[in-house]
Amino acid sequence: MNWAGLYAVLSGANRYSTSIGHVWLSVLFIFRIMVLVVAAERVWGDEKSGFVCNTLQPGCQNVCYDHYFPISKVRLWALQLIFVSTPALLVAMHIAHRHRRAKRKTRRCGRPCDVTILKPPTDGVLLCTYVVSVLFRVVFECSFLYAFHFIYSGVTMPRLLKCDASPCPNTVDCFVSRPTEKTIFTIFMLAASAVCLLLNLAELLHLLARYCSHVCRRGSERRSGGGSG
Repeated sequence: MNWAGLYAVLSGANRYSTSIGHVWLSVLFIFRIMVLVVAAERVWGDEKSGFVCNTLQPGCQNVCYDHYFPISKVRLWALQLIFVSTPALLVAMHIAHRHRRAKRKTRRCGRPCDVTILKPPTDGVLLCTYVVSVLFRVVFECSFLYAFHFIYSGVTMPRLLKCDASPCPNTVDCFVSRPTEKTIFTIFMLAASAVCLLLNLAELLHLLARYCSHVCRRGSERRSGGGSG
């Protein structure tokens, strides 16, 4: 996964976001993506090889591992980060469209292309696009948190797992490698996801308050203009 390219796209779209959006991007890359790439992938590197069951029955260990870990936590987190980051592409495409339209207008008018002219304002349709992208981020965060709870039903990595799935001849004991370390990383990643979710909700409230303030200001200006006329 090319995380650097994803960061470049998000950074370009994030120039038009609020201050809360800048904090969200920093938390996403420093406390989630960097931790996932630098540390978490190494912690779960021995996930399958370190899963040992006290049986020699062929296939029993693989079935027990698939029963308790239907999807790797690292892959689930990577998929979550991809989905959470994807809505920013809506903003990036909208900004690119505005830039191309502004360039065509400047060519028709015969004026030199000015960066200040090409920079779209964070209001109107662009603001709606940004709000939709934040809403999608909230939905994806909540969906993956629920999926994590549904699949693993807890954050603590157990040391001992008892498995009686076929073809195991009876209930066998299976052991997970480095369960304490994996528990710590699980708690950290879930906490970082919860922080990003709270930041997204706070940004939605901020945008809603700014929109209401803008509407009230325009209404007062119209009333004052009508009174003066």
